[in-house]
Amino acid sequence: MDAKVRLHLDQPLGAGQPLTLAPEQAHYLLNVMRLGPGARILVFNGRDGEWLAELAPEGKRSARVLPLAPTRPPAPPPDLWLLFAPIKKARTDFIVEKAAEMGVRRILPVQTDFTNAERIARDRLQAHAVEAVEQCGGTFVPEVAELAPLARVLDRWDAGRRLMLCDEAAAGAARALPDPAPGTAPGPWAVLIGPEGGFSPAERARLHTLPFVHVTSLGPRILRADTAAVAALALWQARLGDWGAVALP
Repeated sequence: MDAKVRLHLDQPLGAGQPLTLAPEQAHYLLNVMRLGPGARILVFNGRDGEWLAELAPEGKRSARVLPLAPTRPPAPPPDLWLLFAPIKKARTDFIVEKAAEMGVRRILPVQTDFTNAERIARDRLQAHAVEAVEQCGGTFVPEVAELAPLARVLDRWDAGRRLMLCDEAAAGAARALPDPAPGTAPGPWAVLIGPEGGFSPAERARLHTLPFVHVTSLGPRILRADTAAVAALALWQARLGDWGAVALP
């Protein structure tokens, strides 16, 4: 199978059902990648797995693709969310991209007491998530939610979802992640990364009283927020997630 391009399509996939590409997707395939009629690409929509498809240009600016056959079944990541306080634009983009690559189901930007950003470009961040999954070979694109105050998110939290709190100021209260039960899924989880200035005393006090919060240490050094997000997701995935081949002491 000679298909080097992967494309996310928000349309149902089925054999022999032609799909019209968005103008920017047609431009990318025809003018950037310079693919011609009959070129094979891989497409996915987050629901129907990955499919081999054939490109059918319709002029210089539009094209359709014809799904031919499935190549991989749907493979959603574990039921893991990432909550993080937005930081500088490029580093926020980095967090979203790496979260999509590493395998989360939902990305929730939260506004804490010390968060500098008052708004996010959700559509841009969602596009970054799509591009990351296209490049890493995944078949599921996590939703990027609108920015919401952390206090409101906690008010509405489902206590059945455990929250891994990465708090560099609470090393004494930190606990190792639990060992996974053999043959069972870990259940719903989320990872919370604070802002560059850390959590406020009021936020920290509230978080430490919530029964669903699991305080975790990311080591003896204070990490930048974007580094902490990657480290926390790697720790969770290796212990409880779908990185089954990773051995931890």
